Amino acid sequence: MKYFLALIPALAVAACGPSGKLASAPNPVRVTTVPATNPAAPPTTGFRAARVMNLPGLEGVIGADTAGLQRQFGKPRLDVWEADARKLQFSGDACVLDIYLYPPSPGAAPRATYVDSRRASDGQDVDRAACVRALRKAD
Repeated sequence: MKYFLALIPALAVAACGPSGKLASAPNPVRVTTVPATNPAAPPTTGFRAARVMNLPGLEGVIGADTAGLQRQFGKPRLDVWEADARKLQFSGDACVLDIYLYPPSPGAAPRATYVDSRRASDGQDVDRAACVRALRKAD
C-alpha cells in the first residue's frame, strides 16, 4: 500500500502529457456581430397630453401655473426647461419637492401635472401632501 501511495503523484504528472500541463480541448471563442439598429424617430406631429396626478392633499398644486406655484412656495431652488416641459424644485429643512409642469394643449403655458418629494437629509421618499404642507408659505 505504501508503494501505491507513492505512485499516485507520478501517475498524475504522467497524465498531464509531455508538456506537463493538463491536456484540454481547445475552447474556441465565437465572435458574433450584432447589427446596428435604427430606432424609429419619435413622432414630430401630434400632441400628447401628460397624465395628471390626482392625489389628496395636492389640491392647489396640481393644475397650477408657475406664478401660482411661486405664490405658494416662493422662489424655486431649480427651474429647468426641457422642450415644452418644466421642472420646479422647492426645498426646505423637511423635504425637497419636485413639481413637473406640462402644457395641457399645444402652445399652452405649462401647468403642474406631477409632484414628487423626498427627505432633504437622505433622499428617501416622503408623503407628497405632507411635503407640500411643510413647504407652503403661510398666507
